[in-house]
Amino acid sequence: MQNLVNRRWLLARYPEGTPVPNDWVMDQQPVPDPGPSQILVKAKWLSVDPYMRGRMSPASNYTKGVGLGEVMHGGGVGEVVASNHPAWKIGDIAESMSVGWQEWSVLTPGIVGPAGVNKIDPKIAPIESSLSWLGMPGITAYFGLLEVGRPRPGDTVVVSAASGAVGQLVGQIAKLAGCRAVAIAGDDSKLKWCREIGFDVGINYHKAADLTAAVKEVCPTGVDVFFDNTAGPIHDAVMRNLSIGARVVICGRIALAGQFGKPDIGERFMGHLIVSRASIHGFLVFDWWHRRDEALRRLANWRREGKFQFKEDVLEGIERMPEAFLRLLHGKNFGKQIVKIS
Repeated sequence: MQNLVNRRWLLARYPEGTPVPNDWVMDQQPVPDPGPSQILVKAKWLSVDPYMRGRMSPASNYTKGVGLGEVMHGGGVGEVVASNHPAWKIGDIAESMSVGWQEWSVLTPGIVGPAGVNKIDPKIAPIESSLSWLGMPGITAYFGLLEVGRPRPGDTVVVSAASGAVGQLVGQIAKLAGCRAVAIAGDDSKLKWCREIGFDVGINYHKAADLTAAVKEVCPTGVDVFFDNTAGPIHDAVMRNLSIGARVVICGRIALAGQFGKPDIGERFMGHLIVSRASIHGFLVFDWWHRRDEALRRLANWRREGKFQFKEDVLEGIERMPEAFLRLLHGKNFGKQIVKIS
């Protein structure tokens, strides 16, 4: 790939609190050549996701963080332009969580797990869907709700960040399971969208003078399943309204992005848990990756049958990757935030 350059976003420093644009720096390198059994992929779409905040730290986490001067971690989907692997040909579409914030990436098919490379069939859905409803967010919603939340017909399911990549799917899957779905979001237009896709009622947490009372008003018999994508004050309000035997799924902490690495200080709910006999489960989608195909098959069937809708928030250009990520952290995205690479 002579005379071509690869624009990449590198982590320039570890942020203190909420990241800012100069935590990254863009550089340019020659486009790399694939080695034995590798493929070279030209990115078409890149993803930004809340988990990336945890990768911007030297502290130990569930997986290795991004080192200073390294390409920012992230998923993407693109076209194979060179292949030294017998199972991949030029023109194939490849998706991987190992693409990174860059225009060109060398990937190694055959790796098992989230770091692996998946061949995408553009006939099933637009290829960017592999970064949203037909990818990691969809798998998160599917297993997080059905396997960990264990919804039963008639349950009240409360979803925070309900218009986001995961939340909008959780609510619709809850409806497919015969539940009552309650959306919590910070914007009336987002709540309008949530009602359009099937949520029964919504709460604008920016407008609620007493969020605990607002949750109680729309959940008079209590919350049976709480799918928590935010932590923070929303978490506290819902925890005070749990029903007997409630299940709480801790999926994200985006409301605390500015306090990363600091203690999560707030009310302790041990008394509530004793009274409600509720259970709290931390959820990590990678624990369910071995059942990825099952989730994607059902999600594709539901979509084909017209049983759910999905909204994506698109920015264009590799230069807008930090902007896209910061939009996500500040709740400015409407739907799954992705970046189209020219």
